[in-house]
Amino acid sequence: MDLNAKASAKPGDGPGSDDSVRPADRRKRARPKPIAAYLLLMVAVLIIPMVAFSVLLLQRNNDAQQKVLSTLTAAAAASMSEAVDREITGMMTTLRVLSKTQSLFSDDLAPFYDRANRALAGTGAYLILLDQNYNQLMNTRVPLGTPLGKTSDPDTAAVAIEKRTPVVSDLFYGKVAKAWVFIVAMPVFPESGPPRILLMTRDASSLNPALVRRKLADGWDAALVDGKNMVIASTSPTNQTGQQFFLDMISKGPAASGEMTAAYNGTVYRAVVQGSDLSGWNIVVSAPMAALNRPLHRALRSLTLGGIIMLGLGIAAALLLTRQISGPVRRLARDARRLGAGEMVKAVDYPIAEFATVSHALAKAAERRQASDNEVRFLMREVAHRAKNQLTVVASIAKQSARSARGVEAFQDSFQKRLHGLARSTDLLIAGGVAGVEFRELLVAQIEPFQAGDPSRVEIGGPQFRLDNQAAQMLGMALHELATNASKYGAFSLAEGRLSANWRLDGTEFDFVWREHVPRFRRRPERRGFGTEIIERMLKGALSAVVERTWHRNGLEWHFVIPVDRLRPRVAPEEDGGV
Repeated sequence: MDLNAKASAKPGDGPGSDDSVRPADRRKRARPKPIAAYLLLMVAVLIIPMVAFSVLLLQRNNDAQQKVLSTLTAAAAASMSEAVDREITGMMTTLRVLSKTQSLFSDDLAPFYDRANRALAGTGAYLILLDQNYNQLMNTRVPLGTPLGKTSDPDTAAVAIEKRTPVVSDLFYGKVAKAWVFIVAMPVFPESGPPRILLMTRDASSLNPALVRRKLADGWDAALVDGKNMVIASTSPTNQTGQQFFLDMISKGPAASGEMTAAYNGTVYRAVVQGSDLSGWNIVVSAPMAALNRPLHRALRSLTLGGIIMLGLGIAAALLLTRQISGPVRRLARDARRLGAGEMVKAVDYPIAEFATVSHALAKAAERRQASDNEVRFLMREVAHRAKNQLTVVASIAKQSARSARGVEAFQDSFQKRLHGLARSTDLLIAGGVAGVEFRELLVAQIEPFQAGDPSRVEIGGPQFRLDNQAAQMLGMALHELATNASKYGAFSLAEGRLSANWRLDGTEFDFVWREHVPRFRRRPERRGFGTEIIERMLKGALSAVVERTWHRNGLEWHFVIPVDRLRPRVAPEEDGGV
């Protein structure tokens, strides 16, 4: 490498430096957030949707109430309009009755004047008689014979003559009445002579009872408005009789019955209009939108205040819960570090069940770790002990193999095979640990390298039985020798050979039979080799075994009877304290 280039390289340029981390990777390594942030987020997630849903329900409920209120208001307006029409209809009926009086066209009007006074007594209505030139011939407001001029509303009389039907006037100021009045004009046409016009007049204030305020909801007012947008009667003191109604009801033509929205001096009003075909007047029931929305706004303010209080309580609860959680979490973290350092940890009964569970688990883990450390130390001693034993066994194998070998190659071959058998036993010993080795696994491991690939040639049967490590090592060497001899001279030496290996537990004894079946079997001459030494001497001396060898015409049989207490492991599998 170029030394100059090496010298120019910066310390942070290496692949493992922080400077080599891409910005996207830095973003992925986001700082962990405290539990308080998640609790506050949970509070917000719970409360904000609830408040929003409540606002939605409140708005829908307000809309429904507004619809009901509009329906009730329209019904109230229609009821008021009917009451006014009944008053007008009664006046027209009275005029029709009076128009049939015979003295109406005579020069002496005293009888007609008296009858009209009697008919209208107590009604608040007055009768006026006009000639064809709209001059007043009589007026029941004043005594008969009082000088009178023309009527204050000749236009209504003219329309009545023209249409030949009763006509209701708009509001006007009566000269004789000295008040705001309205009239119902009815033309009367005699068989001969000029027509006359009967006028029934009433003060506008007489219609106030028709506008019943109790039929209206809070915030609503009713007004009776004529065709010129003049107030005839009203439930509100601000809408005086004879004034222009504050909402424009005529600039866009005759108001149609229904609901409308209008503005006045920057205030938006909702109005329900009910028109009368009989009089041409309108009942207008109105209320400021602000007054109508006041309950909604009041409810929204209460809901907002309640939401703020709930949010504050939620935040306080989250912070309190954070304190309840963070303390145990920090203590659990300290216990975890102590556990990692191999120290003992005591269980703490926290008020939160999950933390108490974790604390007890850490304490249990600490106990198991200590037990595991003790077991590891024990296993280290066991390994050292086994290593010494293995070296002793290897030395014995080498010595006996050399003694029985005819040459170097034969020594190498027998020594290597015996070491392989020992290695297989050792593998099983390591896998079993202190729990020992299953006898079936040991038997299969020693036979498998010698059988010719046909599992049907080998019959193995017996109950589960676990061996002590030392006993497994001895039995493994003996089984290896039996399998080796079977491959040379017995069941595995011919394709027709078979092996039967069966064992049983007979009280306190382990009974094992190795039986070979070999066609054309020839008995070998008696010679005690290393295999016989292992099978007989080592098993008898180390395991107190009773060994019996029998030569059959079709193969060799070995019979072993070993005390069970010399074979069982020192620690049962279920009592193993390993982790």
